[in-house]
Amino acid sequence: MENKEIWLPSLITKTPQEGRELAIKMARKSIAAIQTDPEVRKKLRDDYANDTKQLIASANVVALEFQTVAAANNYWK
Repeated sequence: MENKEIWLPSLITKTPQEGRELAIKMARKSIAAIQTDPEVRKKLRDDYANDTKQLIASANVVALEFQTVAAANNYWK
């Protein structure tokens, strides 16, 4: 993880929708950190885009990230 770009200054969001968008971004950034070659990610996209199990697994990752964001925002109470 050479890139020191600060892309996540806070988990605090104004709304649950912004929180969900942040959760999706967090999931995508995690994949990019694990598979650092953008060309490989692009080649793999067709595999998971047409695989229901992989799509559900991706949705689960976003849901876990959203749990983290929601907790950080006190569930927007």
